[in-house]
Amino acid sequence: MTISSRVFRSREVEGAFHGPVFGLLAIALAAAVYYVDTYTDVEGAIAVLYVVVMLVAAQAATRLGLMVIAAACAVLAIFSYATTHGETGDLQSTIRLAVALAALFVTTMLLLKTESARLSTLSINNALKESEARYRSIFDRTRVALWERDYSRLRSHLIGIKAQGIADIRNYAEANPAFVDHCAGLISVVDANQAARDMLGPQSAFGITLRRSITLDKFLDLLQAIIDGEKIFEDKVEITADNGEDKLVLLSISFPDDPAAFNRVVVSMVDITQREMALKALAEAQAELAMASKAATVGALSASLAHELNQPLGAIVVNSQTLLRWLDRDPPDLAAVRRSAERMIRDSQRASEIIHNTRSLLSSSSNKLEDVSLERLVDETIALMEYELQRSGTTVFVDRKTPVPPVPAVKIELQQVLINLITNAIQAMDAAGSAKRVITVTTDHPDNDHVRIAVRDSGPGIAEDVKEKLFAPFFTTKATGMGMGLSICRSTLEARGGKLDGSNDPEGGAVFEMHLLTKPELEHA
Repeated sequence: MTISSRVFRSREVEGAFHGPVFGLLAIALAAAVYYVDTYTDVEGAIAVLYVVVMLVAAQAATRLGLMVIAAACAVLAIFSYATTHGETGDLQSTIRLAVALAALFVTTMLLLKTESARLSTLSINNALKESEARYRSIFDRTRVALWERDYSRLRSHLIGIKAQGIADIRNYAEANPAFVDHCAGLISVVDANQAARDMLGPQSAFGITLRRSITLDKFLDLLQAIIDGEKIFEDKVEITADNGEDKLVLLSISFPDDPAAFNRVVVSMVDITQREMALKALAEAQAELAMASKAATVGALSASLAHELNQPLGAIVVNSQTLLRWLDRDPPDLAAVRRSAERMIRDSQRASEIIHNTRSLLSSSSNKLEDVSLERLVDETIALMEYELQRSGTTVFVDRKTPVPPVPAVKIELQQVLINLITNAIQAMDAAGSAKRVITVTTDHPDNDHVRIAVRDSGPGIAEDVKEKLFAPFFTTKATGMGMGLSICRSTLEARGGKLDGSNDPEGGAVFEMHLLTKPELEHA
């Protein structure tokens, strides 16, 4: 039901009690005026008394009823004039009739306007009552703890202090020890909802001021917000309930624009104790996870070192044995000895670089990027693995399809990945007993953002049941493998924004593709 319909319904109920009385009284007055005006010799503007009839009828009649009654009174006045004067009417009688009709018309218009104003006022009052009822319903039934507090006296006091040129409340409070308690006494609780009582208890909900609920620093921040004219004050505060339980709540106070409305300031509190405890537990769990992650990282780095150092250390041993054989000759082949020694130095330096690169992963700063030429990187890597390739009888072809620009990277990291892929290809062909042992290394520039290095072998390829677990840590198909090689290779490239994929080539054998960014990515650097 709308507001206007309720107003008219109220009007109908009111008319049910008062309508008959005022209606009969109006009819009696109209009959009396008509009788005196028509059948007596009383001279004067008797018809003006129809205004009294309208005033009485207005207490019961509706707008339409008022207009009907006004028309009826006008008809009676005219009929009485025609009956008593007929065609012999003089000027004074005509003027009295005109005055009576004018008074009747003006009175009717005023009554109609008054009725409209009354209905409008009733509508506004009903709207205010409904709004207040909705507000009270929300205030009382919401599960957020709400208070209505009177801050009018506190605001007046703070504005007076501000007028004295005082803007920093903290300094003023330090100079005036009684200031804080005085301000707290100026705040009074008007009302509190059920959620507030449940949160703090009845005594705390009504009897304890906000100053006693929160710390001194927070209360001073609140006073500063009022004196600065801020509209909202929000902060986390600790409060104590009636039962002695300490709670952490989110305090929110919305200050009205109208200073006169400071007598009903809404204060809300949301209990976030459980949320903060959950966040604390999450932080502790994350700290434990970080410790576990560091332990796992140390383990992975240990496996990485063991895996990556195996090749250069093995090469040093082979070159040492070769050097001794050249020395045992009579006479010793010093040129060959020198070549073996140089290879030993080269492999020792590479082992040192591997250790340095692995240690840097534990520090907060990563290795410095440099522009690496992939063509030169491939050539140097093949030279490093010359012994392994000769021992296994493997031939390496380098296919440079398109010119490849230098890429920003850590050279030793890319070299480790490439050595690992070539070593895996050699071992796969050895394990399968492949008659033809060929590794093809391809470099190209597939798009503007990436360059690619592909390593393809002529072995048996990747088994279907292995593809999904190919890059999983500690998964291996080798009897003496650790299962860390491909996992470390992929992680190394992904840390720099690249990626590593493995699949079977349509012409046979397995192919692993390294995709590298041509521009450094800050999020991976």
